[in-house]
Amino acid sequence: MARKRLGLIVPSSNSVMEVDFYRRLPEDLTLHTARMYLQETTVEGESRMLDDFLPRAVEDLRSVRPHVVVFGCTSAGALRGNAYEAGLVAEISRSCGCPVVSVISAVRRNFARIGAKTTVVITPYVSELNERVRKSVEEDGVRVLEIRGLGIDLNFEIANVDPSRIAEMAAGVARAHTPDAIFLSCTNFRGLEAADKVSRITGLPVVTSNGAALDAVLEIVNSKA
Repeated sequence: MARKRLGLIVPSSNSVMEVDFYRRLPEDLTLHTARMYLQETTVEGESRMLDDFLPRAVEDLRSVRPHVVVFGCTSAGALRGNAYEAGLVAEISRSCGCPVVSVISAVRRNFARIGAKTTVVITPYVSELNERVRKSVEEDGVRVLEIRGLGIDLNFEIANVDPSRIAEMAAGVARAHTPDAIFLSCTNFRGLEAADKVSRITGLPVVTSNGAALDAVLEIVNSKA
């Protein structure tokens, strides 16, 4: 069986995204990770990650000759706006010589696929990052009825939020509104583990950062099969 290589660029303190991918990738797609140093999940911390540590991660990852790459940080993709994100994706693609998936753009495509015009968003983030995510989502025409974060500013701690807490929080926010879909944001958030429970409780489609990225990767890989 011929294997293809998935490259993942992820914050160094992320301990969830690789696990979600390992559990769900097909056998013929192998995962290869490069890490960008990040401790604090803040505008300042993510700006430093993009400017100082992303270039080295891209350079390292290109040596494995990936067939597709994921830029695996939702909030950093939204940090400087959608035009910046598009340029970032194009630059990584030029460097690695393959298609590149940005998580926040994959989320927007999932909203378009299910026809969602409104959403509520659950995040682990501080308010400054929440507003960047809101703006990114709304630029593609999906109205954010509410975005609620946990205010966690240390990225490592985000992975410690139990999926049951995520589900409870999402269900509560959804009950207060009438959204077309729910978005569980952050690649270091255990949203993919909570998604089925949230959907059962609310009866709504649930989009997650890692699930959307996986959908985009498999679409690319299958189109080239």
